[in-house]
Amino acid sequence: MKNAVRTFSVLAIALVFLASCVAKRKYVDSQIAVRLLKADSATLANRVSNLQDQVAQLEQKLKDAGAANAQLSESASATRNQLNSSKAAYAEQQRKLEQLQSLLDQQKQKAAELRKKMADALSGFNSNELTVTQKNGKVYVSLSENLLFPSGSAEVNAKGKEALSKLAAVLIVNPDISVNIEGHTDSIPIRTKYQDNWALSTARSTAIVRILTNTYQVDPTKIVASGHSQFDPIESNSTPEGRAKNRRTEIILSPKLDELYKLLGT
Repeated sequence: MKNAVRTFSVLAIALVFLASCVAKRKYVDSQIAVRLLKADSATLANRVSNLQDQVAQLEQKLKDAGAANAQLSESASATRNQLNSSKAAYAEQQRKLEQLQSLLDQQKQKAAELRKKMADALSGFNSNELTVTQKNGKVYVSLSENLLFPSGSAEVNAKGKEALSKLAAVLIVNPDISVNIEGHTDSIPIRTKYQDNWALSTARSTAIVRILTNTYQVDPTKIVASGHSQFDPIESNSTPEGRAKNRRTEIILSPKLDELYKLLGT
C-alpha cells in the first residue's frame, strides 16, 4: 500500500513538472512569435513609409508634368498663332509681288510700245542725229548737239524743231507719259555768253521745254528740265568723237507709274 502511494506521488510530481515545462515552452514560443511579428510589423511599416514616399514623389512628378504640359500647350498655341500669322503675311506678300510683277510687265510693255512709236515718228533722222532706246522701263530719245543747237548756243535750229514737233505729236496722244529733259555738254569750258557748262546745259533743256509746251502744246505739268554740264558723259572726253557724243540732250519718257507707286506705298 505504501509503495502504491509513493508511486502515485512520484507520478503526480512528474506530471506537474511536465506541465510546467510545457507551459514554459509555450511561453517562450509565444515570445519568439511576438518578436517575429514585431520585426515583420516594423519591416512592413518601413515598406509602407517607403511606398508613401514613392507615391508622394510620383504625385509631385505628375503635378510637375501637368504644369509642364500646360506650358507646352500654351507655347504650342502661341507658335501655331505665329505660324498662321506668318502664312497670312506670306500670302499677302505673294499677292503684292504678283501685282508688282504684273505692273512692271505692263510698264515694260508700254515702254516698248512707246519706243516703237517714237522710233517710227523719228525715222527720218539718222543715227548720228538721234537714237531711241529702251532701258529700265523708260524710253530714251538722245538728240545730238548738231541736230538741235549751234555750238555754244541754246537756240534750237530748224531741223531740231522738226524733230521736236514729231516727238511732241506722240506725247500729245499719249498724255500719261512723264517727260524728263536733260542737257549735257562736253568738258571743254564754254566761251560764250554762258557762265559755264552748267548754265549752257540748263539753258538748252529749258529751251526745249518752251518749244514743246508753247509751240506744240505738250502739257507742262508732265515735264521736268535739268542740266548736267559735263558730269554725266557717255563717252570719254579725251577724243573729239567722244566729246561730240557727250554734247547731247536726252528726253527721257516714262509711262505713268501711279499704280506702281501706290502698291509700293501700301
